[in-house]
Amino acid sequence: MIHKFLILFFTVSITLLYAQDSIEVQEPSYIKSIQLRPARANAFLPIIKLGERIVLQFDDLEGDEKYYEYKIEHCTYDWQKSNISSSVFSDGFTNDNIRDFENSFNTYQNYTHYSLSIPNSNFRLKISGNYLLSVLNEDEEVIFTRKFVVYQPKVDVGVSIHKARKIEGINTKQNVEFVINHPDLLINNPSKEIKVAIYQNSDWNTLVTDIEPQFYRGTQLIYKYGDKTTFWGNNEFLFFDSKDIRSATNNIRRVFLDGLFQTRLYVDASRNYKPYTYYPDINGNFALRTINVEDTALEAEYTNVHFVYALDETDFNDDIYVYGSFNNWQLTNENKLTHNSKTGFYETDILLKQGFYNYTYVSVDTENYLDLNTLEGSHFQTENEYNVLVYYHKFGSRYDEVIGFGAGSSVNLQN
Repeated sequence: MIHKFLILFFTVSITLLYAQDSIEVQEPSYIKSIQLRPARANAFLPIIKLGERIVLQFDDLEGDEKYYEYKIEHCTYDWQKSNISSSVFSDGFTNDNIRDFENSFNTYQNYTHYSLSIPNSNFRLKISGNYLLSVLNEDEEVIFTRKFVVYQPKVDVGVSIHKARKIEGINTKQNVEFVINHPDLLINNPSKEIKVAIYQNSDWNTLVTDIEPQFYRGTQLIYKYGDKTTFWGNNEFLFFDSKDIRSATNNIRRVFLDGLFQTRLYVDASRNYKPYTYYPDINGNFALRTINVEDTALEAEYTNVHFVYALDETDFNDDIYVYGSFNNWQLTNENKLTHNSKTGFYETDILLKQGFYNYTYVSVDTENYLDLNTLEGSHFQTENEYNVLVYYHKFGSRYDEVIGFGAGSSVNLQN
C-alpha cells in the first residue's frame, strides 16, 4: 500500500492515481473554510458516535445571503449510494434549508457565514454508516459535498502502530496492527460479513480496505499483516499561524494590506534528504482562530497566503501542490504551484481565513500519480494518527453498519 497512492478511493499496490471520486463534488472558488467536524474541542476527523453532534460551517465570499439547502445520503462501505429509503436511516427531513447564516462584520473581504448542526430539530440519524452531506443552491444544484462516518460501538477495536517489518521500509514506513473483539456479537462468516477501512490522519485519500482477518481466536479477529497495512511515515506537516493578521509570526515573513491582507511565508525548501526533525503538528488539519476579535466566524479576515517552495532538482517535471485539510486534500488550480523563472522557486497564492494551518507539498506526475513523500521525505519517527473503522453487513441486511472505531498514534511506536 503505499505512497505513491492510487486514489480512486480504494488502494491497490504502491501508487495512487489521483482522480476525484464521482460521489464527491468540489466546492466553487467562492466557497471557503469548509469544516465538518464533531461538536467537541480539538476534534478534526468527521467521525462521530451515533447520537453525537457534527457541525458543518463554511463561508460564501460573495456575501449575498444565499439560501442553501443540505441533503444527507447513506452510503455503502466503499462510498457508493446505499439502496435504502431515507426512512430507514433517518427521522425528519433529509433535505432541508440551512437556516443559520450571518454576514461578516468589519472585514475587508465580505462573506456570509453558514452553520448547520446534525442532529437538529428537523433531522436525526437512526443507524450507523457512511454518509454524504451535500449543499445545494436554490436551483437544487449540488455546490459541494463532504463525507462523514457515524459508528455504533458493538465491538472493541485495539490499534497499535509498529515499525515496518520489511528491512527496506524500516526507516521510512509504519505498520498498523489491530484486533477486533466481539464478545457480544455473533459473526457467522467474518471474511464475508466484516470489512475494515484504515485512514492515515484525516486524509480520505489514504484509505486502505479489502483486508480479511489474518487470524481468529475465540471472539477476536486479528489483523497483523506485514505489507497490506503498511504506510509511508511521511514527514511532519509544515505550519503557519495567521491569528494576528497584522504581524509576522513563526514562518510568516511579512504581512501587508493591498486590497486584502497579503501574507508572505518564508521559503520552504525540500526536506527529502534532510534528517528527521520533530515538531508538533495537527496532522494536516487547520483551526480557524484570531486574537484581535471576539467572533472568529464573523470577524476573522481573509488573507492571500503566498507559498514559496525551493527545489534543487533542475529537471523536475512533475506538478507540485500545497496539500492539506484546508481544501479537503484536493488538487486544484489554486493549490498548484507555478515555477517562477526569475526566482527559480515554485509559487502560488491561496486565499485563507485567519487561523493555524498545517500543510505539506506533494507531486503529481504526467500519469496522474500522486506522490506524498518524494519532495518532503519519509521517516518512521513521524507522528501520525491511524483510524480503523469496522463495517458489518449481516447476511440478509440491506446496508453496511459501522460497528467499531479504533485509533492509534505512532507516538507510541512499537518495534
